[in-house]
Amino acid sequence: MPMGMGPGWGRGRGRRRKLRMIGFVPEVRHFYPALPPMGQPKPPIFMTYEEFEALRLVDHEGLTQEEAGKRMGVSRGTVWRALSSARKKVAQMLVEGRELVILPQGNEVPKNIVEEE
Repeated sequence: MPMGMGPGWGRGRGRRRKLRMIGFVPEVRHFYPALPPMGQPKPPIFMTYEEFEALRLVDHEGLTQEEAGKRMGVSRGTVWRALSSARKKVAQMLVEGRELVILPQGNEVPKNIVEEE
């Protein structure tokens, strides 16, 4: 199949991305600073559902990366990369006073859909 064809193929060659199991789709997907920016506003920061889920499972629920990986259906290394990226984005949002937008990437599956099948 040619590069970029179909969902889950990403931007280049290689294996198709595995589906990520997420506990739920976040209801609030847009955060912004209370005060308007001084001068030219900076572009928003975009976080994927995968990054959000890793952050939620490890930092909010207190799971280990191994446990989070099992819940998401991915390796511990994948959870570590998503968690590292999510933490950096949250810190950047807070320090720089930028908007944060949480968006799907296309390879996430809510867990309740998988359990019903």
